Amino acid sequence: MSTHREMKRILVTGACGQIGSELTLALREKYGGENVVAAGHRTPPGPALRDSGPFEFVDVTKRDELEAVVRRYNIDTVYHMAAVLSAAGEKNPHLAWDVNINGLYNVLEVAREHNMVRVFVPSSIAVFGPETPRDPAPQETVLRPTTMYGLTKVTGELLGNYYVRRFGLDVRGIRYPGIISSETLPGGGTTDYAVEIFYEAIQHKRYTCFVREDTVLPMMYMPDCIRATLMLMEADFARLKHHTDFNLAGLSFSAGELAAEIKKHIPEFVCEYQPDFRQQIADSWPRTVDDSAAREEWGWSPQYDLPTMVADMLEKLRRKLVAQD
Repeated sequence: MSTHREMKRILVTGACGQIGSELTLALREKYGGENVVAAGHRTPPGPALRDSGPFEFVDVTKRDELEAVVRRYNIDTVYHMAAVLSAAGEKNPHLAWDVNINGLYNVLEVAREHNMVRVFVPSSIAVFGPETPRDPAPQETVLRPTTMYGLTKVTGELLGNYYVRRFGLDVRGIRYPGIISSETLPGGGTTDYAVEIFYEAIQHKRYTCFVREDTVLPMMYMPDCIRATLMLMEADFARLKHHTDFNLAGLSFSAGELAAEIKKHIPEFVCEYQPDFRQQIADSWPRTVDDSAAREEWGWSPQYDLPTMVADMLEKLRRKLVAQD
């Protein structure tokens, strides 16, 4: 097992995505800009990502492109963030399969062949389905999702665990809840409303939400998401009983509770509810998750609750939107 070597040269796939863009900057701050290669299939969204270290155009479904970058930069660690998310995956399930499964297989095979130190492969609460206990979803439970995205994430967890057992590759992963960020717009997930609502509240004082008012889903504020990811990747392998499937809890709230918290800061804000096809996806997911394994095996605990997250989001977004005007 290659767990005693230090990470030195890091590749982040999906580096232009919601989590990838902020994770790349955090890794560059920690390990040095020149040691963290951002990879994506589109131009970096802003100067912070573009100018702070190397960027390469990579399609993860093309193994030769991936391998070329790994060789060029002598990569020993991959954060594989490239994925097609839940709502986008339902619109194009064939693309979701290609990117999420074939892309992951390429990453794992390249990592195995190049004897890499560690690979991070995110999972999601989308692995859960209607038969999963909803409050909370246990760490060990039935995984029968109803979306292509969820199906690919279950497969990814199993594949990552197989590479740990069969090939001794150090693969780690978190079942991310919905992620709320002030920096990057979401990319086609079922929890996107929890970011969109802030922009609309500040700019237009009203929002039409695509899930019901009483819809409760597990969420997490991006600073906690980044911190959890780095904590897991730096944890002692010997302490880990799980590898690719850690439940992770941050916040759980209803769409109505989020709107009410925002209203405390913007009294004239009005939120309406018009559920669409994403409601069915949300209804198949748990309201809360049991993350005791993450707490016990690598010391996880979140730092943000609903009031502190809302206050911080509004402050950061107001500054950002003023700067853009």
